[in-house]
Amino acid sequence: MQDTKAQNYLKGAAILAAASIFVKIVGAIYKIPIMNVLDDAGIGTFQVSYSVYTLIFTISTAGIPAALSRIVSTAVATGRNRLVKRYFSVSLPAFVIIGAAAMIIMFLFADTFAGWMHNSMAAPGIRVLAPAVFFVCIISVYRGYAQGFENMIPTAMSQVVEVICKAAFGIAVAMWLVSRNYDTPIVSAGAIMGSTIGLGLSVPLLIWYKRRVDCGLPVGEDHIVLPSRTRVFGELMKVSIPITLSASFMSIMVVIDNSIVLGRLQSALGLSENAASEQFGIYTKGLTIYNLPPAVIVPVSISIIPAIAAALARKRADEAGGIMQSSVKLVNLIAMPAGAGLMVLARPILMALFMESNQTAVNSLMILGAASFFVCLQYITTAILQANGHERVALLTFSVGAAAKILIGYILSGNPRFGVLGAAIGTLACFIVIFALNIIFIMVRVRERPKFPAVFAKPLLCTVLMAAAAFFVYQLLYRVGAGLIGVGRLAVAVYLAGAIAIGVIVYAVLIIITRTITKEDMSLVPNGEKLAQKLRIK
Repeated sequence: MQDTKAQNYLKGAAILAAASIFVKIVGAIYKIPIMNVLDDAGIGTFQVSYSVYTLIFTISTAGIPAALSRIVSTAVATGRNRLVKRYFSVSLPAFVIIGAAAMIIMFLFADTFAGWMHNSMAAPGIRVLAPAVFFVCIISVYRGYAQGFENMIPTAMSQVVEVICKAAFGIAVAMWLVSRNYDTPIVSAGAIMGSTIGLGLSVPLLIWYKRRVDCGLPVGEDHIVLPSRTRVFGELMKVSIPITLSASFMSIMVVIDNSIVLGRLQSALGLSENAASEQFGIYTKGLTIYNLPPAVIVPVSISIIPAIAAALARKRADEAGGIMQSSVKLVNLIAMPAGAGLMVLARPILMALFMESNQTAVNSLMILGAASFFVCLQYITTAILQANGHERVALLTFSVGAAAKILIGYILSGNPRFGVLGAAIGTLACFIVIFALNIIFIMVRVRERPKFPAVFAKPLLCTVLMAAAAFFVYQLLYRVGAGLIGVGRLAVAVYLAGAIAIGVIVYAVLIIITRTITKEDMSLVPNGEKLAQKLRIK
């Protein structure tokens, strides 16, 4: 209990931020070896099952922990320990029942869900994920309870355990099934089995942490009249449902979009289910890489919300404006070159990672490279709006962006000139729309808003020069090295590494000599001030 009390808000935020970036990066990277095990149809099937899992995971973990932590923290702050126990004793059995029901429905109706996604091969994967729903409901209650005591360690640890098991078991099972010559649907299901195993192993960890917290609770009894169990459950639902709807919006959109694209490939272009899954698998390879830059930006967006809110609470508008300015510039400095790199080096990246040279995959990654930049901008501008008290704006901007994605994906994926590229173009349009609307709301509603022309101009110049350097260096290395070490996968990886290294060096020199990055910008990065001193950044 003493350890729990010793944790402050910032420490908890730092723990969750560290866990978040680790989980997101490992979660994105683990798909790369999986996709080298599966064929294109298997990758498409895996992605369909995984999108269903992501939706269920978000629905189950977003609202419940936040709602339970909120009401538990209120009771803890006022010393009402019996009420704390009542909240948990109501929440756990309620969500065990909900989780069990969802698990049974998901298992029994897996074929129906797969049919809705226009990929019947995804049914085994959905069945494998059915127990994950049950585990997630239990985990959510324990996470929310621990967070109510401002203890973020259980949440962070369980996330780390889950993602490590997802990667290790998923890859191992998939490789074993391939060695045994199992069919594509079974191999795809095996690849996603690690998620269920990881969640199951997280439960004992969380139970242990809860018992540790309970041992530190004061023995004395308070004398308040406890609310009924029905009232407690109603209070929990009242808080959790809006949070869940907001957090799961994008996951819902992805599931709907995947279903539409697969359906259009079959109905409008006349592809078989297997051929449509192959096309979707090719697109998924680019989708996996495009998720990496946003994974790095998430901790920045998490960290600036309390920083801006604290500055505004102290009535230091200039300080809040400075944080917003630096955060947008920092995101540009990271996301802009990352997106440009994916665009100009799309072919060698796919070749090195997946032995893929299909033009559709290359075009998809080029489009998604641009989209990854706008995803990052969406994260940071949404965080700025939230820090300034405009949380509901995200629901509006996400809704408009989702509508654009679904509409464009529907029209273009049914056009033989575009096919599955329609999904990539829809993704790009979605986040451009969200970012543009966020900018409009910031300009209208935020007083000390960032000076956007200033934070875009210099990073854009440095990025263009960096991208040109990386592209031409790769071309030079490829032509010179082709006669020496060949043009195979390993050789391409060597040329790619050289191009990336030169690009990074050129970019680092440019942002320093042009004074694009400042000491204030570096302060948003862990140990950034020390690094700024070593690099003599003013």
